[in-house]
Amino acid sequence: MKNIIVQKFGGTSVADTDKIKNVAKAVIREKNLGNDVVVVVSAMGHTTDILTKLAKEISPNPSSREMDMLLSTGEGVSIALLAMALQAQGCKAVSMNAMQVGIITENVHSKARILEIKTEKIKQHLDSGEVVVIAGFQGITDDFEITTLGRGGSDTSAVAIAGALSAKRCDIYTDVEGVYTTDPRIVPCASRLEQISYEEMLELARVGANVLHPRAVETAARYNTPVRVRSTFKLENLGTLILGVDKMELHRPVTGVASDLSQLRVVVCDVPDSPGTAAVLFDGLAEENVSVDMIIQSYARKALNTNDIAFTIDKTDLDKTKEILEKVKSKLSFGNIFIDDKIAKISIVGAGMIDHPGIAAKMFRTLASLDINIKMISTSEIKISCLVEQSRANDAVEALHKVFGLDSNEIAEVKGDLPNI
Repeated sequence: MKNIIVQKFGGTSVADTDKIKNVAKAVIREKNLGNDVVVVVSAMGHTTDILTKLAKEISPNPSSREMDMLLSTGEGVSIALLAMALQAQGCKAVSMNAMQVGIITENVHSKARILEIKTEKIKQHLDSGEVVVIAGFQGITDDFEITTLGRGGSDTSAVAIAGALSAKRCDIYTDVEGVYTTDPRIVPCASRLEQISYEEMLELARVGANVLHPRAVETAARYNTPVRVRSTFKLENLGTLILGVDKMELHRPVTGVASDLSQLRVVVCDVPDSPGTAAVLFDGLAEENVSVDMIIQSYARKALNTNDIAFTIDKTDLDKTKEILEKVKSKLSFGNIFIDDKIAKISIVGAGMIDHPGIAAKMFRTLASLDINIKMISTSEIKISCLVEQSRANDAVEALHKVFGLDSNEIAEVKGDLPNI
């Protein structure tokens, strides 16, 4: 039986017909290596933005069901054109949308999660020698409602399909050459990583690295599917391999530094210091699908029997969060609400942190030496995040990148052997 390789191409890779023809060449190149190939594609270029703009011109608040119906059409154009391009170059190919494949999701519009992928039809086409081109970002419910997967949906589609097919590898083609130690636009001497673990990539994705969406990384880890992030425009470059930490050599405690400017801080003041208060507050947010990241509860004011609760959310959830807080205010009788939207979350990530004490102290010392104040801190076994003033974000990233030895002239000295995947 041939190995199955899943390839995913994003919107910039299929932005026009010339680029679609080039993508077809990359697909044929992989098939000529003796592999069965499944391709997952996004909508062309800025199609999703254009469709969203059209919807807003019709209604300022269109229903999520109709938005899914509208946005799902973008990938339909891409798959048909890519299948035509492959056929024009002598390669047997067939395009399939989520309904034709059987990509079953939960009954949630705009950010549904995949529950099951039926593989029978995909395998039938592969057995016939065809390349299967599948629409990313979309799914269907059990009763045939069209859904979309939200941010990073096409990446998640590709990795989930690779897992369902027990593919040898999933290649995510994009306009960057791989995963870097930090954003090269901030630190020009950032290094491309040859390999990174699922755990590290997941943390980096959660704290601001935009190469892969966290859901895609979670899915890859669940299926133990190796993922390569590589450039559509430099096919000779193997990019970055993402795989289980047990297959890696950990050479340094910190693998990467990330900056996230998409969040804001909410401070709820004078919250009653009593059991169940936090549950009421965060249950209200959870019921409306508002994700909360960092949380700090201040030391209780015994005289007033109150404390403050601060947390961070995505900026796009601000209006919804204000509505929720107004609803629960009658239950909790808290005081003022402060919003700080001039913040940045700066994070260092590395699986090697576990065995290296003093990493947090080194991070805090570095920020202090630049007179950068820390507003909030959160940690995991392989991540430390600090909330700082947005205006100092780039200064913090540059300093931490250097102090942990991630500049290209230093990291180039330490490389392990890559697995043959």
